Amino acid sequence: MGDMTSIKANLAHVLECLSEAAHASGRSPSDTQLLAVSKTFPASDVRSAFEAGQKAFGENYVQEGVSKIAELSDIRNQIEWHFIGPLQSNKSKDVAENFDWVHSIDRLKIAQRLNDQRPDHLQPLNVCIQVNISGEASKSGVEPSELSELCVAIMAMPKLRLRGLMSIPEPTDDVAQQRADHKQLCDLFKTLKKNLLLQSLSSYFDTLSMGMSSDMTAAIAEGSTIVRVGTAIFGKRTYL
Repeated sequence: MGDMTSIKANLAHVLECLSEAAHASGRSPSDTQLLAVSKTFPASDVRSAFEAGQKAFGENYVQEGVSKIAELSDIRNQIEWHFIGPLQSNKSKDVAENFDWVHSIDRLKIAQRLNDQRPDHLQPLNVCIQVNISGEASKSGVEPSELSELCVAIMAMPKLRLRGLMSIPEPTDDVAQQRADHKQLCDLFKTLKKNLLLQSLSSYFDTLSMGMSSDMTAAIAEGSTIVRVGTAIFGKRTYL
């Protein structure tokens, strides 16, 4: 649990790093949104970050996220809640009913359940498809060869709005490898957008969710529009 002062200072530092990375790569800082990953941290820390100006928060665990959303119901309409973790079929209803974004769609079944379970009174759920860039059997994500077919299927779902792609590459300190992984996702994104544009389906396809604390600079250099940062804002995580 962090205090308001340290969270505010940490948030300012991360935003400064984001701005520097954007300028270094010839981009505007406003082109990349900071998503504060608040998993394992209490709702009070989310409120502190919100009061310091942060509006978008990411959660990895369904019940924890739903609990925080309820606890912070007084500022619900001022916060954008993103689900960024693996999603099991039996938890999809809670996500469809409570979140604004899902970054981690990796199969058609999950997308269909989210669409069917999204309440009529809510705006369409913004979604990204998670792509397995590293090609690891243990990693979640769609294989690049299956991406186009899943995109077209999701775009036919009225309660989902396909916004783009997400990846979690294999961790590495090699900046050249970081950039290569992110470039691969960006190239897939550009190809898809071009193809979808030909089908008049790409009006909302604008999001590249890639980059975390350790590879944020490389991700921004390769075109990230959302970076997912947690410990650099809230402090070190303690897992029970």
